Amino acid sequence: MVIKGIAASNGYAIAKIFKIETLALDVTDEKIASYEDEKLKFDTAHQKSISELQTIRDKAIINLGEEHGAIFEAHLQMIQDPELLGGIESMMENDLVNAAFALQTVSDSFIAIFESMENDYMKERAADIKDIRKRLLCHLLEVKMNDVTLIDEPVVVVAEDITPSETAQLNRDFVKGFATNIGGRTSHSAIMARSLEIPAVVGLKSVLEKANHGDQVILDGVSGEIFLNPTQEMITTYEQKLVEYNEKKLLLQRYLDKKSVTLDGHQVEMSANIGTPDDVDGIIANGGEGVGLYRTEFLYMGRSNFPTEEEQFIAYKTVLERMDPKPIVIRTLDIGGDKELSYLDMPEEMNPFLGYRAIRLCLDRKEIFVTQLRALLRASIHGQLKIMFPMIATISEFLDAKSILLETKEALIKEGIEVSEHIEVGMMVEIPAAAILADQFAKHVDFFSIGTNDLIQYTFAADRMNETVSYLYQPYNPSLLRLIKMVIDAAHKEGKWAGMCGEMAGDHIAIPLLLGLGLDEFSMSATSILSARALMSKMDMKKLKPLAEKALDMSHNDEVMNLVNDYLEEIK
Repeated sequence: MVIKGIAASNGYAIAKIFKIETLALDVTDEKIASYEDEKLKFDTAHQKSISELQTIRDKAIINLGEEHGAIFEAHLQMIQDPELLGGIESMMENDLVNAAFALQTVSDSFIAIFESMENDYMKERAADIKDIRKRLLCHLLEVKMNDVTLIDEPVVVVAEDITPSETAQLNRDFVKGFATNIGGRTSHSAIMARSLEIPAVVGLKSVLEKANHGDQVILDGVSGEIFLNPTQEMITTYEQKLVEYNEKKLLLQRYLDKKSVTLDGHQVEMSANIGTPDDVDGIIANGGEGVGLYRTEFLYMGRSNFPTEEEQFIAYKTVLERMDPKPIVIRTLDIGGDKELSYLDMPEEMNPFLGYRAIRLCLDRKEIFVTQLRALLRASIHGQLKIMFPMIATISEFLDAKSILLETKEALIKEGIEVSEHIEVGMMVEIPAAAILADQFAKHVDFFSIGTNDLIQYTFAADRMNETVSYLYQPYNPSLLRLIKMVIDAAHKEGKWAGMCGEMAGDHIAIPLLLGLGLDEFSMSATSILSARALMSKMDMKKLKPLAEKALDMSHNDEVMNLVNDYLEEIK
């Protein structure tokens, strides 16, 4: 039986199914005799849950890095939220209902609020509250939780959903993949699976009811399919795919210390996108030539207040020192849209992706911006820093941001603090207006970095998180390629460089096109660098330029895909 879902993390797995059944957490509306006794029972369950979450957070930091540890720091904040606890205690005291019923009722209202939100990222936070509630209910009802840490043989975990806390505890030696009924590529568990390099397929809808514990399964994290009770012939086919996949990963190691160069000697820079200083290990392990995007918002997330100047300085200094003399592009705060801070009061917006976010927020809340700029400038003497402003729509926005940067630099120098004299200042191109006016922007910036994740959704007016319009996610559409060409040509005309930090930079179909268009720097997930470098080594610029020109004159995304796939077949 074949079930089609969403490919959330690449790779293949062939193993027995370890089925995580939905726990029977029967909550009844029973009255209590004593509020004090029931509160003591709840407090005990609460403290046990906090202790467990602290342990899981610490494990996540060790195994996955600070960025993922922040998820459980947020869980710890949620479980200690005064509104949540106050509502539960109030119900127990005033209505004399049991703790489990009060917890279920109050948390239901929180979950409903998140699930009613329009953007997918916020909707998925409802899963975090359910995760916390399940832990508390298990302690209150004395139900043993599914313990994935007890897995001691190769398995594919099958579940309705895998909570972030369960994902963080998966043992890579035994858990070969996971398949879930619900979830998307942006869910925490999917992001973690990619960090752990565990293949995953999500959004399968019916896998839990159709799969049996102990049955054989093939999981294809490339195509987004699973095969229940496969034939021996299929198993043999996928065993060969798995061998080839692993051999390919090993062979890629030979590109670790090589330059990113085409067959005919055209060289570009292959960098990595990171979220925390811990991610530098991944860049080094994969031969990255720099950091093309340091997402500084992770310094601000999963905490109860703004990071101090000193905290930020240490984080930036750590990355710059560890990567020196390689270039580090650090993006200033990009909060808003799908990224919110619990301690920052943001306006309610009909469409937050087009609203008060990124550079718009920083120019309005100058004190937040200046604190970050001071930390960046102080760290600049410890490596090759490049500063990048996000979500720039107009030239005045860029000039205003740069003016604040220069004012901050002057203030630091007056304080006797050393600042590098060689900091490039650039911008992300993620708004079509900026791409169209790139020839004018190029007179003021030191570089461009094209953020295709947003540029695609804004170009096609299609939310990239919305499955119903997913057909409009068209990275090879000639309209998008023409915008990219505008940016690259404008940069080169002014003697500047152009990079790309969106997912497209590591896409094997996009790479030949981007090389043909003249892109100078490719920034991607660290784990994609070696395969991208290997592919590039087989290409010839004399063929890539005509290929890109031909693509620009086509009409459809699929036409361009077919064109590039034919070329890739030729160079295999």
